[in-house]
Amino acid sequence: MTTKYETPQSELVDELSGSGELASRWARLGASLIDTVIMLILASPIMVLTGTFSAENLESGGNYIASLMLGLVFIGIFFLINYRFLTRDGQTIGKKALSIRIVDLDGQIPDFKSNLIPRYAVYMLPGQIPLIGQLFSFINVCFIFRADKRCIHDLAGKTRVVKC
Repeated sequence: MTTKYETPQSELVDELSGSGELASRWARLGASLIDTVIMLILASPIMVLTGTFSAENLESGGNYIASLMLGLVFIGIFFLINYRFLTRDGQTIGKKALSIRIVDLDGQIPDFKSNLIPRYAVYMLPGQIPLIGQLFSFINVCFIFRADKRCIHDLAGKTRVVKC
């Protein structure tokens, strides 16, 4: 029983239009790990050929510009591999494997230009900046513990990740 002097209470969760049960945090993590392993398999030969793993490069801390350029090449490879899946199904290979997908706030396949580019720019580009980028990336993924399970990159792209 409530009294007229009791503090009012309510559940403050932003309602998103569109259907689809939100993907679990574990499914999102698993999909990201699958995508990362695929990129590492493809990137390792390039990194060996460019001397990224050479003893002198590792001892000196590496060349920032070369590392930045290599990072941008890997981002390009990611989109080369996943562009068709993202624009057709809202999925990367990892998301396909775990039956989850990216949708816009209306529950539709996200538009590449207005949803996916901002989403992945916030997800991938800050990591190319030493120290500050890694801190931002950590804060970004910590947002998944909010009630709506949306990270900063989801907010930037006006997207969410749902079960298929």
